[in-house]
Amino acid sequence: MSSLSIFAMPFQKLTRLVRKVFRHSFSASAATPIVNMPHTHLEGHPQPEGHVCCPETSTSHPNDPIPIEPKDIPHIQLPPKINNQPTDSLNSSATSLNYLSSSNPESPTTPATEPHVDNDLEILKDEGLVAIDPEPPEARRYSDQPIPSDPEEVRKILGEGGENKNLIDKVCCGVGCCKLEALELDPKSKDHVPVVVPDNEAFRSLKLKLGPLSLDSKLTRTLELPDEIMSFVSLTDNNITFQSTVQKHPPRFVTPHPPFEVFSAKVHHARELTKAGAEKRTYHFDLDVTDYPEESGTVDFVVGGAIGVCAPNPEEVVNEVFELLGIPRFVRDKQVVLKTTGGRWPTIWGDEMPRELITTRRELLTWCSDLQSYPPSKPLFRVLAEYAHAPNEKKILQYLASAQGQAAFCDLRTGPHLTIPQILNAFPSSQPPLNRLISVLSTLMPRFYSLSQDPMISCQRDGSGCRRIIEMAVTVHETPNWRGGPRKGVGSGFMERVAQKAIAATNNGINPLTLDLRVPMFRGLMANPLAREFCMDGPMMLIGSGVGIAPFRGFVHRRLRSDNITNKVWVVQGIRDSLLDEIYSGDWGVQEDKIKTIVQSRGGQHEYVQDA
Repeated sequence: MSSLSIFAMPFQKLTRLVRKVFRHSFSASAATPIVNMPHTHLEGHPQPEGHVCCPETSTSHPNDPIPIEPKDIPHIQLPPKINNQPTDSLNSSATSLNYLSSSNPESPTTPATEPHVDNDLEILKDEGLVAIDPEPPEARRYSDQPIPSDPEEVRKILGEGGENKNLIDKVCCGVGCCKLEALELDPKSKDHVPVVVPDNEAFRSLKLKLGPLSLDSKLTRTLELPDEIMSFVSLTDNNITFQSTVQKHPPRFVTPHPPFEVFSAKVHHARELTKAGAEKRTYHFDLDVTDYPEESGTVDFVVGGAIGVCAPNPEEVVNEVFELLGIPRFVRDKQVVLKTTGGRWPTIWGDEMPRELITTRRELLTWCSDLQSYPPSKPLFRVLAEYAHAPNEKKILQYLASAQGQAAFCDLRTGPHLTIPQILNAFPSSQPPLNRLISVLSTLMPRFYSLSQDPMISCQRDGSGCRRIIEMAVTVHETPNWRGGPRKGVGSGFMERVAQKAIAATNNGINPLTLDLRVPMFRGLMANPLAREFCMDGPMMLIGSGVGIAPFRGFVHRRLRSDNITNKVWVVQGIRDSLLDEIYSGDWGVQEDKIKTIVQSRGGQHEYVQDA
């Protein structure tokens, strides 16, 4: 039996084991004399010839061979079982287990358990000589924050050589590891002067770590200047009539799936579902799609389906970009001919081909280029560096587009959310031409929202006939921007602005229909796979959190229409606080208390849907 097996026992079990061993030893010594054994004489304890005395220690005495409980020996716990599955540890070194817990740094460490030790423990456990307390279950961890949450954690996951880059492909730039060619300060250099950083709040919000960067630093593998894939040509034919609807509807060339166009759905009604004080606000919308064009004989709005909303960039964001680029006001809405060399832009999913379109600069910034959703790219920094006039700003931008600035670049992509106006404010001397800037921006994509009702049974009468209505819910979540104010998503921010106008009109006794509020949308081609399952009669349990339960409302309404599936559908809704965040309360049909269960993470039970 190994020493680890003994120390793993509770002290009472250890005492009984030692008694048993000593009794066995004493009985054996009475039958068989001990010979050729060295005499051990302890001071104050004369011993007879042929007798071997146990040594006196702080925990034992010759007159009492049963040890007392030690006072200064650290408690030892059995190590947890080791599985062969990969761990989520951020350390790149091999996994190690600390079997000894001690406040004394000089305490000896316990070696790793050998296989035969576990066998000894199992034997002792079977004989009733050792009792091993069961390990407590690991506490569940819940977090609303993404993992990794900061650049340092990203670098730990990557490892020294970047061998684990596949673990964070969604947030990694894909160019290479952060620290392969970092700048190093030359110890022989006496003239090193760090680059002067721009003195403005936008640059400080970037929290860049420039290291020993100076104006004389040598940068390698700097990205080549991207090709100019689009240009503006003055419109020479004055007879061409052009009607811009930039504030209400995207231009016709923004086609979701050709040959169909974006439909302008009229807002029939809007209301807020959450209560004042909720961390996230949720709005309900009724959209009139009576005049939606027929796409085919089999495609229609179905329960569990979705719509794509083409949301514009906020007007104040577009105007700020114009101001930062120094574009005169009279040019912003002037008709021009846009020429592209290829690709799908400015359409959404159009064919990849060169295009010549009549448009305005405001239309392109409002409906076609994303200004606040995507992290910055190296082509963006390379274009800004090309047109930066201040030497220090040019050097920093070149650094971000080089191999030496890879770590700082990754920090920007994995750190706090950045927007194009924020970056332009951080480097005010860079004013690239608009066509150059748009060439390196991402396409403004539609936002998809699930229908929250059964569209086959929804109808509103206006006195002359039945108007077809689809319903949806949108949640707005705010985060701080670099100025300290709130930042909203492109789609949810647009929908909230529309909802607030409709709600304000209703509160003032005005019919929202008279405001002619519009939502540019199109029918999604992909239906929710759960919609097919709800054609069955079997029991169904639906589990969701927040606004994710919105499509379940349509499923429940559809099922409750059938008499043979009564008491066969249940909804588990996870929310923070039922007094503030519960949506569609009282809108699930008859016997809602038997259909829906609320699980609260912040109020009430402090539970999650996983615990229900």
